[in-house]
Amino acid sequence: MKIPVPSATSTKPRTSSLVNLPELALIAITFIWGGTFLVVHNAVTASGPLAFVAARFAIAAAICALICRRQLFKLTKAEFVTGVAIGVTIFGGYTLQTYGLMFISSSKSAFITAFYVPLVPLVQWLVFKQRPHPAVWVAVVVAFTGLLLLTGTDGLSMGLGQGELITAVGAIAIALEIILVSRVAASLNILRVTIVQLATASLIALLLMPVLGEAPPPLGKTFVLSVIALGCASALIQYVMNWAQKRISATKATLIYAGEPVWAGVIGRIAGERLPGLAIVGAVLIIAAGILSEWRPNKAGNSAKAELSQ
Repeated sequence: MKIPVPSATSTKPRTSSLVNLPELALIAITFIWGGTFLVVHNAVTASGPLAFVAARFAIAAAICALICRRQLFKLTKAEFVTGVAIGVTIFGGYTLQTYGLMFISSSKSAFITAFYVPLVPLVQWLVFKQRPHPAVWVAVVVAFTGLLLLTGTDGLSMGLGQGELITAVGAIAIALEIILVSRVAASLNILRVTIVQLATASLIALLLMPVLGEAPPPLGKTFVLSVIALGCASALIQYVMNWAQKRISATKATLIYAGEPVWAGVIGRIAGERLPGLAIVGAVLIIAAGILSEWRPNKAGNSAKAELSQ
């Protein structure tokens, strides 16, 4: 799940339709991304987290490189360095998320991961001194309250479980990824950067396997099918997001992405996962916090102008 940041050079077509093609594409991508949590949750029963992350992003990088093979020859030093930096954050975010899924359900993981949405403007303030909108502070409090409710009695006693804590730290890494992408989206070729970042995340995971003592997994049906599915999904998601986010506003995209954990929860429930009532309330609060952190109500007379200026 990624939150787009508006670019000063981006242009968005004026359209009067309620739902256009880029919005429909992002809705479809959000549904697919929500389903990946359950796939990963099942895959880590047959593989260590590092091996799964390495294989998943290697396939995604290979697919993107095949699609954009002609552009790879134009890769610049700035794009390579930026891609490596973003790849480090991707490795941190998704590896921690995968570790967390060894201890908690896919539904709970998706909602905790959504905690990164209100963290993005907060981290921007801490790192780049960009003062956040007052609504962000409210969103952070709401999201943290939701996190405590979602984790149950451990959270209410301020003692997060191992899986919840690992996933929450992973959400911070994902927030850093979003901020780095926002800094280069307008000035660099995002497709070439994407290939480098996916390959970097895969390589780091592969190199750390012997260091951390993780053995290569057996090439069983569950592992092979999972990494192929997730690799294809990651490549598709990244490509469609890059295309769509140039055509709609950041606010609209953010509201669409807020549905990702909802889809994960629905798919998890169909698969037999159940969240207690208190946890459902916490999940709703986290989603509401994500929307609140990005939503800026406009006056009726200026809404169209404000939307196009993003």
